[in-house]
Amino acid sequence: MEIKMFQFQQHGDHRGQLVALEENNDVPFDVKRVYYIYDTGKGVRRGFHAHKCLKQILIAIKGECKIHLDSGYETAEVLLNKPYEGLYISNDMWREMYDFSEDAVLLVLASELYDEDDYIRDYQKFIQFVDNKGEK
Repeated sequence: MEIKMFQFQQHGDHRGQLVALEENNDVPFDVKRVYYIYDTGKGVRRGFHAHKCLKQILIAIKGECKIHLDSGYETAEVLLNKPYEGLYISNDMWREMYDFSEDAVLLVLASELYDEDDYIRDYQKFIQFVDNKGEK
């Protein structure tokens, strides 16, 4: 499984840091939706889905959390804890987010608008999706 991390350019001095992101430059897709997750309780896991089309970049802009990735064949765990680093997640990847620090803010850049029909929320259906994709 290939884990694709993006290192975003930081601009800073004694006043602080700034990271600017541009679609199709720093982010490899058109950004059609942005959202963030915060105030996640201790022991809470989020996600538990994959997508048919949507791609994402996840950035822990404050605090940290872990991301469990599952391709249907391999799994990996990724720690996000740098506000200048983003994890790319393709559509055909099961994801779960967990171990949020108390101050965690997880920013998500998405390639598509929200569409419930794009979600695969059942793990067995996800495995079928991955298997069918491999047959093509």
